[in-house]
Amino acid sequence: MAQELSEKELLKMEVEQLKKEVKNPRALISKTGKEIKDYVEAEAGNDPLLKGIPEDKNPFKEKGGCMIS
Repeated sequence: MAQELSEKELLKMEVEQLKKEVKNPRALISKTGKEIKDYVEAEAGNDPLLKGIPEDKNPFKEKGGCMIS
C-alpha cells in the first residue's frame, strides 16, 4: 500500500500520526520504571516462565514418542 502513495501523501500520514502521538501523556521514567519493577516483582510468583508449569497442567507436554519401524 505504501508503494502506491506519493511521497507527499506518506509525509502527510506521518504528520498526522505525530500529531496523535504528541497528545499522549508523558511520565518520567524514574516513576514508571519503579512502578514496572514493583509490578514484576509482585507478579513473579505467578509467572510460569520463572516458576515452571506443573507436568499435569502443561498443555505442551509430549503425549508419546515417535517410533520408526
